[in-house]
Amino acid sequence: MRRLFSFFNVVSLALLAAAAYAYQEVQRPPATPTAPKLELEEKRDVQVKVYYSDAQVQTMKPETRTVQVTQENPGTLAQAALNVWADGPKASGSLPLVPDGTAAPKVWVRGPHYYVNLPDTYLKLRYGTSGERMLLCTLTRTLLEKGGQDVTFLVGGKNVDTLGHLDVREPYTRQDCAD
Repeated sequence: MRRLFSFFNVVSLALLAAAAYAYQEVQRPPATPTAPKLELEEKRDVQVKVYYSDAQVQTMKPETRTVQVTQENPGTLAQAALNVWADGPKASGSLPLVPDGTAAPKVWVRGPHYYVNLPDTYLKLRYGTSGERMLLCTLTRTLLEKGGQDVTFLVGGKNVDTLGHLDVREPYTRQDCAD
């Protein structure tokens, strides 16, 4: 009788054992993953000053409003202020600058510069020069209230030369919108 524990038999037995072990590992169901913890940030109330037009569209009237934000960074505060601005004034004697239901502009902040993307519907408002100036200046004053250098206006995500009768190729500053 030949040797029972020959080299070939030992290697074959080891390979058979490894294959059986691998088969069991593959057949085992995967571990059930744990659900990630959902951590909601708490919203805080922040006061922002929002500007609207007076009834004669001659001067800007400030209104202090409370907004809820999760972070107090310039971009979040600016977007919250523009959302409140688009909703219109609460005080009597002030006029809203966009019709009810009009979307609020989107805003981005890069350092001291604000970039406001006005929806395409703002091109169709037909307010005349004084109304368009009041629209742009109330946005500018609202955004630059807590800091910042200037506001650049885009329409539909693109640079445009004018918004109605007003030139918007250059950024607006506080001095451009002084009463």
